Amino acid sequence: MRKKRISKKNQDLIQSLLFFTTTIVTICGLIIYLWVYTEIDENVLSLDIQRSTANELNNEIEELDSIIESLLRVDAISMRAQLELKMVYAHPETLIVIYDPVNEVDAL
Repeated sequence: MRKKRISKKNQDLIQSLLFFTTTIVTICGLIIYLWVYTEIDENVLSLDIQRSTANELNNEIEELDSIIESLLRVDAISMRAQLELKMVYAHPETLIVIYDPVNEVDAL
């Protein structure tokens, strides 16, 4: 049995197609790699921005809680009432209640 030999022209054509296919696959692979790398880099940057924003918001919340706590103190409230609202302290009234249990029994 005789084997068919590939002619030089066909062999060159196959090598050219193989080189062209390898080149196209390599270029497509590099493009896909760069695209994935860029997407990952953008997502990491976005996560860093969100983390820093969350940290800033937590700091603002802590500052506001601190301000609220300082404004809820009695001395701060009384100072603000005196200075800004021009309020004065009321003098306490004293009431004297006389309770006589003997007279109460007679009343019944």
